[in-house]
Amino acid sequence: MSTLTVTAKGQVTLRKDLLEHLGVHPGEKITVDKLPDGRIEVKAARPTGKISDVFGSLRNKRKGKSLSIEQMNEVIARGWAGKR
Repeated sequence: MSTLTVTAKGQVTLRKDLLEHLGVHPGEKITVDKLPDGRIEVKAARPTGKISDVFGSLRNKRKGKSLSIEQMNEVIARGWAGKR
């Protein structure tokens, strides 16, 4: 069991070993649920999403329509950095 100190502002800092146990890295979020008897449950907040969230991500922003397979292959052939 770990003991943490509450600051005058009511804040608690989780130690590095606890964050590692949760699998949380700087900038990520955690969730806290209130349980009976004054207990809380702390979990890593994992992003939720749907496969449909990626639809349109390959859309050609200039022309407003999706790239063809041939166009995608041309982009791939040029390389990640867009070498021409």
